[in-house]
Amino acid sequence: MKHYDVIVVGGSYAGMSAALQLVRARRSVLVIDAGKRRNRAASHSHGFLSQDGADPAVIASAARAQLEAYPTLSWVDDLVVKVSGSRDAFIIEVMGGEVYGARRLLLATGVSDTLPDVEGLAERWGTSVFHCPYCHGYELDQGQIGVIAASPISIHQAQLLPEWGSVIFLTNGVLELDEPTLQDLSTRGVSVEATRIERIEGHADVVLTDGRRLSFAGLFTASKNAPSTSVAEDLGCALAETPMGMQIDTNETKETSIAGIFACGDAARVPHSVALAVADGAWAGAQIHRSLVWPEN
Repeated sequence: MKHYDVIVVGGSYAGMSAALQLVRARRSVLVIDAGKRRNRAASHSHGFLSQDGADPAVIASAARAQLEAYPTLSWVDDLVVKVSGSRDAFIIEVMGGEVYGARRLLLATGVSDTLPDVEGLAERWGTSVFHCPYCHGYELDQGQIGVIAASPISIHQAQLLPEWGSVIFLTNGVLELDEPTLQDLSTRGVSVEATRIERIEGHADVVLTDGRRLSFAGLFTASKNAPSTSVAEDLGCALAETPMGMQIDTNETKETSIAGIFACGDAARVPHSVALAVADGAWAGAQIHRSLVWPEN
């Protein structure tokens, strides 16, 4: 069994950013990645300085190539199925059967998205249905925007999105809006449509149960998030509830409730974006290195 200073579970933006800090400190790092990058359906990434408009797959590929130029970096394309042990002596098993050891463990697994149960919505997630206006709002060119209610946080989306276009808030039987909220939305120029949604067709056409069809430049909804694997929960790491769902709870150094296990990226912070994931990973990597230098802290 090969041992490493750090094993990073998840090789997307946060995990790679953390790994970069560690290999630049000449620490041995193994990245284990299952190839399920959250934004794999998106053709462009926005809001990340120097990479605005780039294909997110290209960003990820370039990042991996830069990482692999460091001699202390190892990479395994596989899925972690079991983790045991404790600080300085973690044991990680992958689906392929191999077993690895590490002094520290970083969970950068990303999150899963549970979407409203609307026919045609999931198929358009990341292409014409979005969650972040800062990532996708500008490209809608001030066109008609639909917000599909999923939870109370959808009200916040409807209030914010007029910055990017004309907004119709489709409550879809999920929310009953009180008079102050209706007045606030009206003041912002947001129309409210209470008729339920039958399905979504075409690019972003919403077909209502009364037969009407509303065409949009893009749709937004608030997905419910949870860590994409049960590794953190299986290990006993504390989870925290946010308005967007569950995340791995960490302290200011990105360490979880279990000594020696850290977490970063979408699985351990809100809100979510590539830029924020990279920043969170960079901080986590530096803090893990510090824990190796000063293990008594």
